[in-house]
Amino acid sequence: MRKKGINYAKYGYYFSIPFVLAYLIFSLYPTIYTVIIGFTDLRGLGRTTFTFLDDPFENFKLILANDTFKKSVVNTAVIWIMNFIPQILLALLLTAWFTNRRFKVKGQGIFKVLIYMPNIITAATIAILFNSLFGYPKGPVNDLLMTLGILDAPANFHMQEWTSKGVVAFIQFWMWYGNSMIVLIAGVLGISPTLFEAAEVDGATPTQIFFKITLPRLKTILLYVLITSMVGGLQMYDIPKLYLWGGPDNATLTANVFIHNQAFSGSYLYNRAAAASMLMFLIIVVLSIAMFYLMRDRGEQKLRRQERARVRALKREASV
Repeated sequence: MRKKGINYAKYGYYFSIPFVLAYLIFSLYPTIYTVIIGFTDLRGLGRTTFTFLDDPFENFKLILANDTFKKSVVNTAVIWIMNFIPQILLALLLTAWFTNRRFKVKGQGIFKVLIYMPNIITAATIAILFNSLFGYPKGPVNDLLMTLGILDAPANFHMQEWTSKGVVAFIQFWMWYGNSMIVLIAGVLGISPTLFEAAEVDGATPTQIFFKITLPRLKTILLYVLITSMVGGLQMYDIPKLYLWGGPDNATLTANVFIHNQAFSGSYLYNRAAAASMLMFLIIVVLSIAMFYLMRDRGEQKLRRQERARVRALKREASV
């Protein structure tokens, strides 16, 4: 008698049930609920009942006309640009250093751990640390600058707009350049070693190898780093909120901090917070599509168009 085989495929579905339930309850449902209340009059602490507005886009119009929201979006973009440019440059430099075939770095593992470590430190810890470092009137940074003779009196960095932006941008840079480096190193390790060996045999310098071989083949990885960094940057919340609560004078107020303030302070405007969330979602989608379009492989697309044209020509010839 033939034994019936055991079907193990069903166990995969069983193990996925907790994840699916968690996703439905804690992600999908809140997302759908947020979209719905963006078109309603829901506001006020503890209120759960709402009605749909006669003008469904009223909340969106009010948010778009809100100067604080506009400033928060600009702040978010400025802080992200200030941290991303040095972040990607340093990550590329470290990637070139750690993956150089001629220059063998001793203790690479230790260096990589130390560089990546800021990424695993909690945002609250880092915010408190930098708040203390730039403390006024007594703080390590003030003490150092006064000792070096750069400052005659303590400076209140927390009350200076661009200094505050710079500190937040530096924290973001310091926390994430290690993560970008690890991703880029993984991309370099995925490139065929024969390409580097052939270049070395031909007498190419490390600089030529990096710019002519490594960098072009990292285009997809760079796009990934750019998109994920942009999405994360536009969702920036913890450091600006915990460092100076969006101050001074809304200088470090980001879009997510603005949304939080709308929903959980003052009049508890859940509807407007939801509308602002959807607007930020649309901004992220549009920018992501633009990035994909600008960084597309034009050579590959040209080859595809030529191939499609050739196939169409063959079909026409066959039909004649």
